[in-house]
Amino acid sequence: MNTILHRTLACTLLLAAAAASAHVVLEEPAALAGSSYRAAFRVGHGCSGSPTTAIRVFLPAGVRGAKPMPKAGWTLTIRRELLAQPYDSHGKTVREDVVEVRWTADGPASYLQDDWYDEFVLRATLPAQAGALWFRVLQSCGGSQLDWADMPAQGTSTRGMKTPAALLEVLPGGASAHAH
Repeated sequence: MNTILHRTLACTLLLAAAAASAHVVLEEPAALAGSSYRAAFRVGHGCSGSPTTAIRVFLPAGVRGAKPMPKAGWTLTIRRELLAQPYDSHGKTVREDVVEVRWTADGPASYLQDDWYDEFVLRATLPAQAGALWFRVLQSCGGSQLDWADMPAQGTSTRGMKTPAALLEVLPGGASAHAH
């Protein structure tokens, strides 16, 4: 096995063990720098027994070209912002990009009940630099919310945190691996 595959496997196993105690986590907790990444945010429970009615994902700096997956029974909205540094994508200059994706249940029949599990998915291109990426996720449950935004001051351990952000470990070696 090559070194990147070994690192990916080891990192995935470590992050999966850490994610067992978290409540909104990424299905794949590691990916190669510069690659196209399918981010599936796993929601394992509601807020204090109430069903989930909306999920908002805030994209970290450097994540580009996000395209969310529609979900039956949920309204999908995105928020874009002007970029401080435009970038080139397929011969076009990109001056604004997606910074937030929101899924909102269309009504009570679509709510994600506290006893159920589901995933909310988007695809994006990862930064060319390796390192930790933290996705803030705001989970709404009618009148209450869980703000999955806690990040360690150093490192990637979320041990002891009540509402950790979703962690993606970006590994070196994929800067030229752009795919669709």
